[in-house]
Amino acid sequence: MSTLVEIEAAIERLPRNDFQQLREWIAERDHEQWDQQLEADVAAGRLDQFAQEAIEDFQAGRFKDL
Repeated sequence: MSTLVEIEAAIERLPRNDFQQLREWIAERDHEQWDQQLEADVAAGRLDQFAQEAIEDFQAGRFKDL
């Protein structure tokens, strides 16, 4: 297994095109992990309070049209 220092050094040596592909892959992976965490939070009810507050604000007229 490579260490983080070895991985960083290998990334520094990548040709520009390969580096761009790596950046895109990392961004995609990051978004997938964020989506999974959000789905887990929703399923666990950790966002229910925020949703309820938003509904109450909307019903009370405390909102702006976008």
